[in-house]
Amino acid sequence: MSSPANRIESGVQLSILLVVGLMAGAASFTHVHDWTMANSPEGTGEWFGWANAVISELTPTASGLEVRRRKRNGQSITYPMIVLIASAGLSIAAQIAVARPHPIGWLIAAIPALAFLALTKLVLSRAPITRPAANETAPMPVSVPEPEVPEHQDHTHTDPTPQERIPALPVLSLTTPALEGQH
Repeated sequence: MSSPANRIESGVQLSILLVVGLMAGAASFTHVHDWTMANSPEGTGEWFGWANAVISELTPTASGLEVRRRKRNGQSITYPMIVLIASAGLSIAAQIAVARPHPIGWLIAAIPALAFLALTKLVLSRAPITRPAANETAPMPVSVPEPEVPEHQDHTHTDPTPQERIPALPVLSLTTPALEGQH
């Protein structure tokens, strides 16, 4: 069960994310709409500009969710990461294209998209909280037996042969995939 402070912080963060998301969405969608319409053939309907805005602005978020799902399932994240980077780049390009041709103008125009991407990354990168179910018990600790030391009749110290040596700790053999995409 989460503490009241955690619930309050989560509620405040969600509220901030929603406000920033709505404002960034309105600004970004408008920029992409305007850019689309300025570069579309004469007679293109307004709906096309808004459709392009929705597609290009929500694709990075959907790709981020897919990256998270694939990581959780141990699948390759290469393709959704490529889509995420490409669609975020397209969104930023649209913001910059409608800006005043000056670095400050570009930055100001890109702030909505950058803020939304940053906050989305914060939310999507949270580690899920796992709690044991009510009927689950904690795992039992594993005990390693002490090695038996044979007594020698003559009480002289002799080194055991390599076959007689008992390792102090169990040896684990772990394989590592050569490429990330293989796990």
